[in-house]
Amino acid sequence: MLFNDKKIDELSIDIINKINKHNIVKRYVMLIFSLFVSALLFNVLTLKSNIVYGGLNGISIILKNVYEFSPSIVILVSSLILLLFSYMYLGKEHLRGVLISAIVYPLFVEITSLISQNIYLELDDMLLISIFIGIISGFANGIMYKTGFSNCGLPIISQILYKECKIPVSRSSLIINSTLVIIGGLFTGFTNVMYALIIIYINSFILDRVILGISENKAFYIITNEDDLVGEYITKDLNHKVTIFDVKGGFLKKKDQVILTVVPTREYYKVTEGIKAIDKDAFFLACDAYEVAGGK
Repeated sequence: MLFNDKKIDELSIDIINKINKHNIVKRYVMLIFSLFVSALLFNVLTLKSNIVYGGLNGISIILKNVYEFSPSIVILVSSLILLLFSYMYLGKEHLRGVLISAIVYPLFVEITSLISQNIYLELDDMLLISIFIGIISGFANGIMYKTGFSNCGLPIISQILYKECKIPVSRSSLIINSTLVIIGGLFTGFTNVMYALIIIYINSFILDRVILGISENKAFYIITNEDDLVGEYITKDLNHKVTIFDVKGGFLKKKDQVILTVVPTREYYKVTEGIKAIDKDAFFLACDAYEVAGGK
């Protein structure tokens, strides 16, 4: 069946609407929880340790050091400005995912600032604090992104730059956050820049683990001259299914076949050693398969 562009657009909108409405109450609860944890972490550790590792939190710390501005006010004003730019350049559909964060997060920052006054933590071991900030912020951000929402932060600028100037989001985000980290170092000391880098790395690692989970399966792509033997080994000896599809080499243009199979991570060794035993010249690629569904 052929679809015209209008039908495709309508179908896409319908699918997106269904996704946005799925488990909406649970997703909002998770979003609110992640925003509260992020705000509490900011006031209890990040603000007190004076570490700038990017985002609106980093801007608020810099302005607090320079002008004694209230972090919650800085974050709120910045979020509203970014919301305006988002509406102007990205459209009203984009506002749904960031509107709540833009309002609720600054409110939580203000509330948790009062709570943090009654919480005393020693700040002597900055390495331990950096590791802890990275873990908790990665966990909170991972929960938020997993709900389909996002924080109303500097990523909006990256998205606008991509839309208007075709600058990759990853590159612009790196430039923006790196600039903030360096500026932060000018006011809080360059030792804190090193701690910021530790936080950024750990945050990124934990965020990926929360969103994707720990891989329980491995996907294998195998090219071998012993297709039948390798396929039989996987299906009969290891009791896993295989899919075989035709491919063509990019250089020699030689036609070949690729065996695809997904196995539990605990059987990774059996697969790799079995392939090598059958065909020592076999080429195979193993990668994490975070979600496997369907198939009979």
